[in-house]
Amino acid sequence: MVTPFHADGSLDTDGAARLATYLVDEQGNDGLVVNGTTGESATTTDAEKDAVLRAVLEAVGDRARVIAGVGTNDTRHTVDLARAAEKAGAHGTLVVTPYYNKPPQSGILYHFRTVADQCGLPMMVYDIPGRTGTAIHTETMVQLAEHERIVAVKDAKGDLAATAWVTKCTDLAVYSGEDKLTLPLLSVGAVGVVGVPTHLFGRQTKEMIQAYEAGEVARALELHHKLLPVYEGFFRTQGVILAKAALMLEGLPAGPVRPPLCEVNPAEIARLREDCAAAGLTLGDANRAAAIESYALTTHHLGVDE
Repeated sequence: MVTPFHADGSLDTDGAARLATYLVDEQGNDGLVVNGTTGESATTTDAEKDAVLRAVLEAVGDRARVIAGVGTNDTRHTVDLARAAEKAGAHGTLVVTPYYNKPPQSGILYHFRTVADQCGLPMMVYDIPGRTGTAIHTETMVQLAEHERIVAVKDAKGDLAATAWVTKCTDLAVYSGEDKLTLPLLSVGAVGVVGVPTHLFGRQTKEMIQAYEAGEVARALELHHKLLPVYEGFFRTQGVILAKAALMLEGLPAGPVRPPLCEVNPAEIARLREDCAAAGLTLGDANRAAAIESYALTTHHLGVDE
């Protein structure tokens, strides 16, 4: 889930509550990940993370599972965020592999196990070597699965053979971390997706997954093909940028992104509308498109006095 901001870049908790309600009640999403990468966790403070998590929990109650992104490249900081999420009432945590400092596999084991030991919530491990610089080896994943609170994986490794070994050797619930690989990952034992186009294509994505689970593989492939334009389109630039643009075109809470991310240009908006139309959704009117184009990288967004 994106983190809505006001036009000046400040946190919009009311918008977060409205968006969460829409994503659950209208889009049919079974759960929401708050403060993940798409939630711009790299540029929100710990206090903002807590505020948006509490707003979402209050908005959706028990109608959906709310997973708090708490991952950092500092084990102690991650533990602090996990404990704060537990105190706020989150249903689980999403913990990414420590990034930039590139720990060895023994350090990765220590990191995830320590967070799981220090927090009572179930954990989803996030394996995304393209961002973190370090893949979680299959042997490491098998060892992580031995912990009673490490129960799931968000798999953005793009290695179906490795995922197949994880589903063969563990009871971890594997969720696709790349929308375009959801159907292929289902074929090797995955159970769902932590998505970005699901902001506006949640019901279609759920239908695809349910069709596959019901043995209606041809129908699942048909839906996968229909959704391919948005699977590609939302990631022509950073996913959160185009997700927020699409939401604003639909008149939904989103607002600008925070630097160093930057706003979409007219050509990107036009292409986004084409991609969504190809998948069956006509995005909002020209006035909304013009409003999105009016956002700019300003000193207000940077929090610098003029």
